[in-house]
Amino acid sequence: MLILMGHQATRDQVDNVLRHVREHGFEPIELPGADRLAIGVLGSNPAQIRDAVIALPGVVDAVPVSKPYKQVGREWHPEPTVVRVGEVRIGTGAPFAVAAGPCAVESRDQLLATARAVRSSGAHLLRGGAYKPRTSPYSFRGLGAVALEHLAEARAETGLPVVTEVLTPLDVEQVAEVADVLQVGARNAQNFSLLEAVGDVGKPVLLKRGLSSTVEEWLLSAEYVVSRGNPQVILCERGIRTFETATRNTLDLSAVPLVHSLSHLPVLVDPSHATGQRHLVPAMALAAAAAGADGLLVEVHPRPDEALSDGPQSLTLEQFSELMEGLRHLIGALARA
Repeated sequence: MLILMGHQATRDQVDNVLRHVREHGFEPIELPGADRLAIGVLGSNPAQIRDAVIALPGVVDAVPVSKPYKQVGREWHPEPTVVRVGEVRIGTGAPFAVAAGPCAVESRDQLLATARAVRSSGAHLLRGGAYKPRTSPYSFRGLGAVALEHLAEARAETGLPVVTEVLTPLDVEQVAEVADVLQVGARNAQNFSLLEAVGDVGKPVLLKRGLSSTVEEWLLSAEYVVSRGNPQVILCERGIRTFETATRNTLDLSAVPLVHSLSHLPVLVDPSHATGQRHLVPAMALAAAAAGADGLLVEVHPRPDEALSDGPQSLTLEQFSELMEGLRHLIGALARA
């Protein structure tokens, strides 16, 4: 439920409403707006207290919220959120943001070479997996803490903020010491204890859509993070599992404008995992920009054919440079349209 306060509501009146909500066993959250203050009410069936608060001094109305996700929805928060990662801004009205780098950090030299190249081509953030969730336990699963050291060195040299994945609640503190953005991957999209743990840290969180998650389930996963007091969530569409086997996943580009209409959170697209094929990545990256995505997450490797993880979907350094040039032309054309 959303309690709307009057333009002239006093602090005492607001505090009185907050007290009444708590006395009825619900959690109130103040939602300052451009014109007036609103109070969101969290809990099971909060509409039952409408009659108790509607007559309180300063209250204009109390309206039900139709969506199960509250704090990430536009009913509570109509204005778009722009997430800041150092000097990089991600969201509506901010420059198109690109995070690029290897699927997995394989060595110091591999990471530094990639970081230098993607920075030179115009990337805004460096992505690279220190810990990798793999379908097979025998696949390369990352260098762990050593990779975090390499990522910290790459950031110090290039100035690119680091995006890297965290797998378990126990890893959050260690990864957060290095990462500028904590990534929750598709396999962990409904790992609720992990979502709460990254929410508690307070750093920006990149939340990928689950392998078979509906849009509502995806947004409810984001709600777990935001409900812990961390509104800095970046959603990432990375393709979903369907009956189609010609591509690794099926990229749901309709989710980009749809989620923008439902949520105030920024949305990135990962064309690498969505397609699984290097030659499809540039076209889907450009399509994502045209669909209104706020940025991209792209896998890049100096020698993709030798990569220990996801080589077939990784762009070469030259291909990434060409993609960035194409994006600049497209975004300029879209701005003039």
